[in-house]
Amino acid sequence: MSEALADRSPGDAPRVLVVRTGTANVASVLAGLARAGAVPRVSDDPVEVEAAERVVLPGVGTLAAAMDRLEARGLAGVLAERVRAGRPTLAVCLGLQLLFEGSEESAGRAGLGVLPGRAARFPAGVRIPQIGWNRVEPDRGASLLAPGFAYFANSYRVTEAPAGWTAAWAEHGGRWVAALERGAVLACQFHPELSGPWGASLLGRWLGAAVVPC
Repeated sequence: MSEALADRSPGDAPRVLVVRTGTANVASVLAGLARAGAVPRVSDDPVEVEAAERVVLPGVGTLAAAMDRLEARGLAGVLAERVRAGRPTLAVCLGLQLLFEGSEESAGRAGLGVLPGRAARFPAGVRIPQIGWNRVEPDRGASLLAPGFAYFANSYRVTEAPAGWTAAWAEHGGRWVAALERGAVLACQFHPELSGPWGASLLGRWLGAAVVPC
């Protein structure tokens, strides 16, 4: 837990709404947020997602399945608008790829389209999926991201950082985007909730980020 969060009383702990996508291990996300000092709960109500101070968009599995669920619940537009407005939002694993226009994994299926580009499969000749620990190196100017090792489980990745975002990078079959940040919006290809003390520190910094548009 960050020092800033540790100084708060239980009643002041950050409230976080975790989006129920139907394609994520929500239990591990809830546990990780609680360890980092938050009070999390789960919802797929678009009104609650729009009103929440902090939102987490988790995900595993295919982009198509996640987008089907988000659109069926009326969440796609609400989530896209949160990110565009710079409101505190954390996207995890598939959640990062959902922010883009699409993925080779689900050809012809659009993502949220907040960011330009598409996720592509790792090249032949490397282990797919990549499961385990990998080094994360942020670009200069990152305020949330720090160097360290994170836990990944992915077969697809984004190779270009969008303009206006600060990236962190990993290597596996070439260099690719491990995470992106802009203000209080953080998108991680890795699982911070499974990344030990380093991941908990990252969650703490995101929880402590100012609740203002970037």
